[in-house]
Amino acid sequence: MDYVLLAVFLGLTLLGVPVAFNLALAVAAILVFFIDKPLVMVTQIMFSGIDSFSFMAVPFFMLAGSFMSAGGVTVRLVNFSQSLVGSFRGGLAQTVSVSGCFFAAISGSSAATTAALGTTMVDAMDKKGYGREWATGVVASSGVVGIVIPPSITMVVYGVIADVSIGDMFVGGFVPGALMGLSMMIVSWYKAKKVGIEPDGQFSLGGVAKAFKESFFALLTPVIIIGGIYGGIFTPTEAAAVAVVYGIFVGLFIYKELKIRDFPKIVFQAVIGTTMIMLLVGAANVFGWMLTNLMIPHRLGEFVVSLTSSPIMFLMVLNVLLLVAGTMVNASAAVVILTPIFLPVAKTLGIDPLFFGVLMVVNLAIGCITPPVGLDLFVASAITKVPIEKVMKASLPYLYALLVTLVILTMNPWIITFLPDMLK
Repeated sequence: MDYVLLAVFLGLTLLGVPVAFNLALAVAAILVFFIDKPLVMVTQIMFSGIDSFSFMAVPFFMLAGSFMSAGGVTVRLVNFSQSLVGSFRGGLAQTVSVSGCFFAAISGSSAATTAALGTTMVDAMDKKGYGREWATGVVASSGVVGIVIPPSITMVVYGVIADVSIGDMFVGGFVPGALMGLSMMIVSWYKAKKVGIEPDGQFSLGGVAKAFKESFFALLTPVIIIGGIYGGIFTPTEAAAVAVVYGIFVGLFIYKELKIRDFPKIVFQAVIGTTMIMLLVGAANVFGWMLTNLMIPHRLGEFVVSLTSSPIMFLMVLNVLLLVAGTMVNASAAVVILTPIFLPVAKTLGIDPLFFGVLMVVNLAIGCITPPVGLDLFVASAITKVPIEKVMKASLPYLYALLVTLVILTMNPWIITFLPDMLK
């Protein structure tokens, strides 16, 4: 049954069937041909998998990001980023990476971050001589921090599945996300030096102060979310709802770019995005349930432990697996499928579940630009109309830098855990 389950899933994936249906249909095949159980179990288990109050944070964070983007937040974050690094060599490319970090703090999604950067920065970079391919590559790469820097929808999913504090997950994602952004900035600086792109303008404290003032209310979003959670004012789910109200307030009354007539479109987009994620999570929960019933996690755990008792070796092997999974499966679905399999092994080897969860999210984020089917590569290509093979080539230097960052995080768990530990 193990092989049939995996064969049906992989076969449907290769045929181009959406992942959520692949997961559910693979389980349905086992129920019909091997266990003789009613197919209604599939929908019942899907529903029970998403029947959690904590998952309410998903649509709220998506709504918050949509309202803020429509309310003029994206442009102000880009302007602030440019005031910080725009005068450096390769300043516009570095601005994309810094903007990605800031926008990640309000979007919770790598695809949304990539889309926001693509519509804002690619034309400007092309006009300044960077070329459309490089611009698209850096946009796709910078979008990956969208699920690492809080609020992160994928971290919410992991927190619910693994019973780990979502607030701790959020705080643990700050430093890894910043390191990922810094590594991409270094790549942009080196590439600009290599092709002869000179610094554009001079750094100005006055310019930074002005841009900070204009973007202050946007930058306050993660402060409100994290501060409210750790201050005991509200739960992560309530924080997501507060973020929506705050996003509406800022867009309507502070920046005055959000219009009431935009609300139906914004809500509809959030509904579509939420539906896709929750369908994936529900289907992945069914798949995970079947894996557990077939004792696959237990047997795999025993196999891994028989190969090595070294936490580092286990994590290195897991890194490779997660990078591959991140290219094929939505990050949230991958978390639901793989967490029940590998978290027990990690605990057996003495690995902190918080560290494991953040590292898992970083892995899956990098998978979004890992060829051949990284999601953010296709999002960036669709927006800029640059052929996907050229986007892949342009993103490779950033992928290598992110992989180096991943190895550093794997070897130094304290980088992830010291902030949550400090705030306890």
